[in-house]
Amino acid sequence: MAAQPQVRFYLGANSPAGFYSLYDQLIDPAVAENIIILKGGPGCGKSSLMRKVAQAAEDKGLSVEYIQCSGDPDSLDAVLIPAIKTALVDGTAPHVVEPKFPGVVERYVNLGECYDREGLRTVRREIMSCMTGYKGCYTRAYRCLTAAAQIGEDMRAMVATPAVDAKIAKRAKGILSREVKKTGREPGKSIQRFLGGITWQGVLCNFDTADALCRRVYELSDTYGLGHVLLTHLASGAMAAGYDVIVCPSPLYPDRMEHLLIPALSLAFVTSTPALPYGKRPYRRIRMDAMGDPDLLRRNRARLRFSRKVSGALMEEAVESLEQAKSMHDDLEALYNPHVDFDRVYAVANALSEELLAGL
Repeated sequence: MAAQPQVRFYLGANSPAGFYSLYDQLIDPAVAENIIILKGGPGCGKSSLMRKVAQAAEDKGLSVEYIQCSGDPDSLDAVLIPAIKTALVDGTAPHVVEPKFPGVVERYVNLGECYDREGLRTVRREIMSCMTGYKGCYTRAYRCLTAAAQIGEDMRAMVATPAVDAKIAKRAKGILSREVKKTGREPGKSIQRFLGGITWQGVLCNFDTADALCRRVYELSDTYGLGHVLLTHLASGAMAAGYDVIVCPSPLYPDRMEHLLIPALSLAFVTSTPALPYGKRPYRRIRMDAMGDPDLLRRNRARLRFSRKVSGALMEEAVESLEQAKSMHDDLEALYNPHVDFDRVYAVANALSEELLAGL
């Protein structure tokens, strides 16, 4: 039997506004049992500790939600174990996490104590050199993303009209009447997660997560950013009917919805673009481009083609800058790693696993 895909999201995004955080959405401290906030600098084992605790939970048969790092998708920034209302999160910059109920719900684990400080002093100069230029790479990436987003907004404005919005709203009403039956319960709630990210590996999307949580996936084929209107109506309708939803904003436009998951209905709506297609056979496909004003599309065809080309080039430049930042970070971790007591890190991970999973 094939392994079930992992549920993977992001809670941070490289966006035109800089690092955009949704870490306050990880878990509600008012209902959480444990929130472990990990502190420590580069290479001290935060991601490794979270993986070990997550694996221990999975070995006990528990589902785990993995929160990937927007700087490096191969690294973790948090893990959530819903069945025991527990989260572990990297609380260092840029995703600083502050406790609301310290000692009662949240507590700190300082992995900086696992550094060999005497050993690190021998590479002090190299470490400081690696830090230089790191922030500059991110600054350039954010400038490129700002320009790309502005061009994207210009494209959307070329094809979107009040009549188009009305057509989309009517389509949403039809989908809701077919797919979302009223429950009679209190209105549902929403949580936010980024399904994808703009990373050093390129523009990525965890479509497998949508497949893991939902059997039926609507693909919104959308070149010009019209899907947000449809998704907004669908999310509002689903919550009004009593269903909780996972709202997934766009990393490039964090104030706009890019995907929508309704796990209780096993129903997902994912945006598919020419640059990042869904790539699988959907339950149903909606051609958002066909809802645009045909006269505007025809008159602006050349301008739209040019804008897509320029926007794509700017995104490539942003990714290249993020790749340079990742290379500098790798050099930094390579300096730190030999001076980390990983046996101690793993001992902390094992102790946390035994404590959090006791009695299961």
